[in-house]
Amino acid sequence: MCGRFTLTVTWEELLSRFLIDPESTNPFHAPRYNIAPTQMVAAVIHDGVRRRIGQLRWGLVPSWARDAASGAKMINARSETLEEKPAYKIPFLRKRCLIPADGFYEWQRTADSKKPHRIGMKNDGIFSMAGLYDIWTAPDGSKLSTCTVITTRPNPLMQHIHDRMPVILRPEDEELWISRNTSRDDLRRLLEPYPALEMKATIVGTSVNSVKNDTPECIQPITG
Repeated sequence: MCGRFTLTVTWEELLSRFLIDPESTNPFHAPRYNIAPTQMVAAVIHDGVRRRIGQLRWGLVPSWARDAASGAKMINARSETLEEKPAYKIPFLRKRCLIPADGFYEWQRTADSKKPHRIGMKNDGIFSMAGLYDIWTAPDGSKLSTCTVITTRPNPLMQHIHDRMPVILRPEDEELWISRNTSRDDLRRLLEPYPALEMKATIVGTSVNSVKNDTPECIQPITG
């Protein structure tokens, strides 16, 4: 699964990476080191004319849900069953987003503990996790926009850490993912593990275990 991630870059770096006009949006991002479910996350969509960046709450609430409680459970969507699950079937075809990150955390089980790792690109660059979003309307008419991160089988780097990893899109495939005109076959083709040779995994300290901690200490490598 993917239950925590980081986006430690500046607002300006984020806009530049995704080719978004600074005049088209108001700043909302500051570097974050321990992003957790139910929090607001940055997301990029295409409105049919241009890319837009905004915030979505992490944990999908389907448009047809009776209440918003289901969101805490749907932080991840398995790529293998997107077209079978009612919550993901329509968003997969119509409401896809990019969820920017520069690392994600996973905990490796050992004999007596869980060892946190931060996984990202070898060049430490920003990458896009494939996401789905939906908009739920509350009984009082207010709207809640939420998202989920799609996961797939692990690549060789991840195999010894965890049995799932987020779907990470190549930069050249990002536009294809969020385009409104992409075919179902092309979308399916993108749901593959990212090449392990372009990634790295670093052991970090246990401060990341608590969602209350959101400081640079969370990403500091340790030995052992």
